[in-house]
Amino acid sequence: MVIIVGLAFTGCVWIDEQPQGKDSNPELRRIMDADSIYLDLDKDRIKHQQQKLDNLFQDLQKKNGFNGTVLFAEKGRVVFEKAYGYADVIKRKEPLSTDSRFELASVSKMFTAMAVMILQEKGKLGYDDDIRKHIPEWPYEGITIRQLLNHRSGIPRYESLADEKWPDKRLAVTNKTMIELFVRHRPMVYFKPNNGFHYCNTNYALLATIVERASGKEFASFMHDYVFHPLGMNNSFILHVPDDTLLTTYIEQKVVPGHDARGRGLVRVKNNFLNGVKGDKIMYSTVSDLYQFDKALKYEWLIKKETLAEAFKPGSPTHRGRKDNYGFGWRIRGQADSTVYHYGWWKGFRTFYLRDMQNEKTLIVLTNKDRGPGSESFWNILEDPSFSLYPASVNFRYREDNGLPY
Repeated sequence: MVIIVGLAFTGCVWIDEQPQGKDSNPELRRIMDADSIYLDLDKDRIKHQQQKLDNLFQDLQKKNGFNGTVLFAEKGRVVFEKAYGYADVIKRKEPLSTDSRFELASVSKMFTAMAVMILQEKGKLGYDDDIRKHIPEWPYEGITIRQLLNHRSGIPRYESLADEKWPDKRLAVTNKTMIELFVRHRPMVYFKPNNGFHYCNTNYALLATIVERASGKEFASFMHDYVFHPLGMNNSFILHVPDDTLLTTYIEQKVVPGHDARGRGLVRVKNNFLNGVKGDKIMYSTVSDLYQFDKALKYEWLIKKETLAEAFKPGSPTHRGRKDNYGFGWRIRGQADSTVYHYGWWKGFRTFYLRDMQNEKTLIVLTNKDRGPGSESFWNILEDPSFSLYPASVNFRYREDNGLPY
């Protein structure tokens, strides 16, 4: 290995990782490019890895109908980022790009958990608060915010309740009206609080409402102001549907449509009356925006590492029938050290976010078909030991208005 170090490059100044006032550029400060001081020792390895990954996803496209976008990063570098297929899968129109915005489905939950952790750091709520401190009309006693985060509340699914009791499926159910359904009908719980684990979307829908009431901001606005905008996630948003909204046939924002299998073909998925419920789903984003979030986790851009550590702690006792555990918005891989992940599956979308923190690898896959390659194909990529990159130096830009990098 040969490292070439030079400290006298025209126009380059060494700056540490923290913003320290203004320079000649009124808006941005820049850390020295890694290329300015290091010979790119991984260039051939990265090129080989890119070809291998491209071949793999082309094969998945041919054999399993993969249609979507992918980003693989290792040790601070985006190794591979590419789009395959079309936004309109049926007519094979509108080729996808890495800037295409997909519904994240349950991958949205890690962002809801982040909002809760931000408010906990600000002293606006506590993990062991009874949720009726924030939602006093909630009809069940003894449930804490922590139990919602860990899926240990025992609360039943709002989807089943709304499917049975919501009278007009042309109108969207929202977080507010979802809570009203529980107050009115009080369905039977699965178990008493903290007496078991049951993955349930209702938990994270309630967390979104708690974020609203603790912060005084609508959930979509809070996420924009405290997560998306500071991180430069400019292609990300939470779909906001006001109460009493008559559904449009399709989502009208400029996003990728989802597709469900029907027989031997596909159908474009129409808007659904449950799409007005936020927190458990209905966030839209891109692979590159999600990698911005990944960097924020590593470099403490949103919360301190001590706060984030709670997200990766098992929330339930180990159980021989439970392969993996659940933290705050992340599943925790049982047989791996420091590996967390989440999958999403909702109305024509499947999403995968895998994160190996020990080996600094991240794989993000977004698709707009309800069928395609399963998670095993993606775990094989993350766990492939045949490549190992040298650590990269940090090279972030900072906004002067908030001091956060993007």
